[in-house]
Amino acid sequence: MSVRPLRASPAGSAGAPHSPWRHVAQAAAALAAGMGVGRFVYTPILPLMHAGAGLSAGAGANLATANYIGYLLGALVGILAPALVRSRALLRISLAVLTGTLAAMPATHDTAVWFALRLSAGVASALIFVIAVSSLLSHLREYPAHLPGWAFGGVGAGIALSGLLVLVLRPVADWRAAWWASAALAAVLAVASWNLRLEARPTTTQATQATQATQAIQANADQAHEATTVTAAAADSSHAPRTHRWFTALFASYTLEGVGYIIAGTFLVAAIEQSSPGPLGGGAWVLVGLAAVPSSALWARLGRRWSRPDLLLAALVVQAVGIALPALIGGAPAALVSAVLFGATFIGVSTLALATGAHLEFPGSVALLTAGYSVGQILGPLVVAPLLHHGYQQALVLAASVVLVAAVAAAVLRIGFPHHMVVVRATAPVRQPAPTESAADAGGHR
Repeated sequence: MSVRPLRASPAGSAGAPHSPWRHVAQAAAALAAGMGVGRFVYTPILPLMHAGAGLSAGAGANLATANYIGYLLGALVGILAPALVRSRALLRISLAVLTGTLAAMPATHDTAVWFALRLSAGVASALIFVIAVSSLLSHLREYPAHLPGWAFGGVGAGIALSGLLVLVLRPVADWRAAWWASAALAAVLAVASWNLRLEARPTTTQATQATQATQAIQANADQAHEATTVTAAAADSSHAPRTHRWFTALFASYTLEGVGYIIAGTFLVAAIEQSSPGPLGGGAWVLVGLAAVPSSALWARLGRRWSRPDLLLAALVVQAVGIALPALIGGAPAALVSAVLFGATFIGVSTLALATGAHLEFPGSVALLTAGYSVGQILGPLVVAPLLHHGYQQALVLAASVVLVAAVAAAVLRIGFPHHMVVVRATAPVRQPAPTESAADAGGHR
């Protein structure tokens, strides 16, 4: 497949070059608004709503579930109507709706209204995410994997900025001010991403577009185990029956990760503050965001030396340890280490899992994995809701246990994993490059 170089593509005026880093910054701002603020600011605000708005632990879990249901609905819209990911109007409407829902949270004490607002915010977050990621795949597929990795770091930046806002405000203001401040931050990030270049309009068949998107994901983590090439005929004869068992293990692992990670992503601050009252919980959440900023780019670089299944297993084990620390040990050091380990892994696990699914060439792998992950996120708060009457520590222990089971599934994935597969497509076979080739390519793009 031949792809026209994008380094001198227009950016607003004919013939004007568009810096890839400018595109990374705009996409990062969109992801920071949609995910880092719109989705995850609820985590540091939740303890304030318990204290100042009379929100019960069970109702807090239900509001989290509402947001994750909305996210799944928004993701399904992106899957069923792919043309929407090229709509600048939809991006801007989603950014405006997201900002509006954040600003409206302090206007009521009605739990049903809060549920509707968090549901709407989830839909908007998903649409922003789908549009931004589609833009990255379209315009940065020829660049080294660390570039889109830094764009995904926008999620961490949004978490850190919104968490810092809440941390600064809590001594002098209440939960209402925290929501208003987060809405203002989302508005600033929306302006920064307002003119994001969207996915290019299709000039090829749908099959070729799908091929290009899959190749972009596969380029995310070139690795040493893929250095040996087998013939296309041999790959074609064994590909279909071989990949099902590995994809089943991957799907189970990623779905369980959705359950475990979202419990920590929702209740980590409340759990830390329950055992260590004061600013420690908010500070730990800021640290989660800071650790998440470089994580996707760093995991992509590690993928040049180690296989994706190995990295996925390592990331899940590290994440499980991070989630369990505040519940099993407690205190400031455990909380801060937990924040770093959790922030450094939750985005990396997603990129590794999606890249592994693309490598296996299982039909519809990205959509299936995303659906399983989303269902896991919906189930997470519901599963732990009965435990919250006794505090958040039991919820974190359960979350860590679920992530460890996800790691066991990732270990099964490693057994006989087809590292040397040649991807056979409807057009022409594409060989996975060896690490030396990846390094050369990356060097040529710098």
